[in-house]
Amino acid sequence: MSEEVKEIQEQETDLVLNEELDTKVTHTYDDSDIQVLDGLEAVRKRPGMYIASTSAKGLHHLVWELVDNGIDEAMAGYASTVTVTVDQNNIVTVEDDGRGMPTGMNEKTGKSTIETIYTVLHAGGKFGGGAYKVSGGLHGVGASVVNALSEWLEVSVFHDGSIFYIRFENGGHAVEPLKVIGKCDPAKHGSKVSFKADPTIFTETTVYDHETLRDRLRQLAFLNKGIRLVFNDEREEKEEKRHHEFMYEGGLKEYVKFLNKNRTAVHPEIIYSEGHDKGIQVEVACQYNDGFNPNVYTFCNNINTVEGGTHEEGFRMALNRIINKYARETNVLKDKDDNLTTDDCKEGITAIISVKHPDPQYEGQTKTKLGNSEVRKIVSDIFGTQLERFLMENPDQAKAIMEKAALASQARMAAKKARELTRRKSSLEISSLPGKLSDCSSKDASICEIYIVEGDSAGGSAKQGRDSHYQAILPLRGKILNVEKARQHRVFENAEIRSMITAFGCGFMDEIDVSKLRYNKIVIMTDADVDGSHIRILLLTFFYRYLRPVIEQGHIYIAQPPLYKAQKGNTVRYAYTEQQMERLREEMGDRLSVQRYKGLGEMNPEQLWETTMDPKNRTLIRVNIDDAEKADQYFSIMMGEEVEPRKNFIIEKAKFAELDI
Repeated sequence: MSEEVKEIQEQETDLVLNEELDTKVTHTYDDSDIQVLDGLEAVRKRPGMYIASTSAKGLHHLVWELVDNGIDEAMAGYASTVTVTVDQNNIVTVEDDGRGMPTGMNEKTGKSTIETIYTVLHAGGKFGGGAYKVSGGLHGVGASVVNALSEWLEVSVFHDGSIFYIRFENGGHAVEPLKVIGKCDPAKHGSKVSFKADPTIFTETTVYDHETLRDRLRQLAFLNKGIRLVFNDEREEKEEKRHHEFMYEGGLKEYVKFLNKNRTAVHPEIIYSEGHDKGIQVEVACQYNDGFNPNVYTFCNNINTVEGGTHEEGFRMALNRIINKYARETNVLKDKDDNLTTDDCKEGITAIISVKHPDPQYEGQTKTKLGNSEVRKIVSDIFGTQLERFLMENPDQAKAIMEKAALASQARMAAKKARELTRRKSSLEISSLPGKLSDCSSKDASICEIYIVEGDSAGGSAKQGRDSHYQAILPLRGKILNVEKARQHRVFENAEIRSMITAFGCGFMDEIDVSKLRYNKIVIMTDADVDGSHIRILLLTFFYRYLRPVIEQGHIYIAQPPLYKAQKGNTVRYAYTEQQMERLREEMGDRLSVQRYKGLGEMNPEQLWETTMDPKNRTLIRVNIDDAEKADQYFSIMMGEEVEPRKNFIIEKAKFAELDI
């Protein structure tokens, strides 16, 4: 989960409580206060409105905007290859072999069409002119936004044996009009765009992450069968340059196979369906594995709709309807039996749902949930018909799926009883946790924190060293259950897990309500050794599988206790890494007393407060999920049954680890 964890050094000041803030504006409000931002100035003024953030995520978004244009050409049937190259200076070039952008003059702007595309918001070929049936970038702001947020950007278009060229600088202004700079093979066609992200906008980083680019391009290749995506990373100096080519004729079937490669399949053949209705294309692939968690990923026009929407609803409707129908017809379910629930039918399924829609309607600016109501029935009909055919034509595989769903139903009934143990019946129940929770006195959840600590000795130090006004301590005894390998009823029977769920107060899984979370920060504080790391990953696995919205909304943190205490005379310094300790040895010189902390219990309460719990000094790592697919793979590899994938993963990532030998 390394890509999903972002380190932040907290810069918290002393808590100020119950103090009124003077928000009255004394400046006058008149005609001169009304600003009109011309051209791309609005993008540079408020980049977050267009690319969500100016962090690493926003930086990579620039690449996706241009790649989407090439993919749109491919979906329209005119391009076969899209190539992304990152050079030594983090300059990105995106090239496709499509039709190439029009090079004539635009009547409305009086400028070349290419200059118009790159300097005018909402200018493009995706507003009903017939150039594209479906497209990911329906707002028409992609190219111009990339230009606005670049230090410079160059466009080359290959048409009829000529190379057309234009360069933009200084916030997206054309250096000079579009011109022909040379000849090319008359058979060559397409567009090439190179840009350098503006470091004054992307102040956090302008360095692209290899894995992020590689994984998204591979995903696009899965979603668009037969299209070749090429990635060249030229930044490696000592190693060979990294080159990847992705093309999958099997499309979503190969995607599911890829996602399930570290799991044991319940049935060998991947269920696949595709069809179209009213101009809407539907493609669904799924396969059950022996795990307990469903993994359903949805897309509309190649955009990952992480919150689902009507296409996922249609899939769930069909899955529930057809599996219950088949279970009744084959006497897996008797007349007296209740129907299987959708959760029963989904247990252990890996599914990809992809729709291509000429006029998608998304809920929210970030396009995370599809809202078109007509999609629900279309997906349900197309997938349901072909799922039923698969079950009828493959009775042995159908039997394995029915047995999987029936076992899930039995486990659900057992889990229902166990879940009741985790529900708080009154506000006093927290205090009944024997020897566990040392709660804080404040009831203001926005300032409250809870530290999850391993062992009684560390819990004792933390309890004595904390600020009891807003910091709570919950010690755990030993390692919690590995929820990746356990059914729900065993999870909810686990005393440590019940203690956490009860203390948090926000529910879990489908019943979760983050607004009821009793602590703004849930901090995992474990020893800086192998056992501590194992406990941390067990906790993160539990949070990801059962309290995922709490992670998504940024409430989970990892504490960073020091590895060393260095003392010379009355001067005391702490080192959190081996590298920091080496620097301290150089700075502090000879006669240095060094203590290596093997566990939190070795620190007295004052030291633990000063180094790990005091908001003025501590370093916390916030856990977030930028890529749910990758996070799911990591948890399955690290905590699942298969040993070989875990061994290979550890070998691959070992160079990034600091070993505690």
